[in-house]
Amino acid sequence: MAQTAEEKNKTLVREAFDTLFNQRDYLAAEKFWSPDYIQHSAHIPPGRDGLINMIKGLPGEFRHEPQLIMAEGDTVMVRGRFSGHGLLSPWIVADFVRVEDGLLKEHWDIVEDEVSREASVSGLPMYGDTFPEER
Repeated sequence: MAQTAEEKNKTLVREAFDTLFNQRDYLAAEKFWSPDYIQHSAHIPPGRDGLINMIKGLPGEFRHEPQLIMAEGDTVMVRGRFSGHGLLSPWIVADFVRVEDGLLKEHWDIVEDEVSREASVSGLPMYGDTFPEER
């Protein structure tokens, strides 16, 4: 059975994120992002080069762990956790990526600091089944 466009886009975004954020293979990552990439994030410089150069400047421990990937039409949403960026708390992020012609063309995100058990008013972890201090 052939993959739907949404399944192909989810696979593309998953591979792109892993290649850039976890493998740190910058040359290979370029093939996933459009040369005309549009960046809407308040945390990331504009364009494909802005994104890749920002990642190059992060510590080697920087990682992305996807938890949920959903797609509708040309848009993929990834809910995940970014850690090892050198800040006090990991980030829980919802990334929204528009795919065009098999490339990541446009990006938006919502970023939130992951909280400890003590700071969680709900008493539940924000990511997975454990709090960051228990990992």
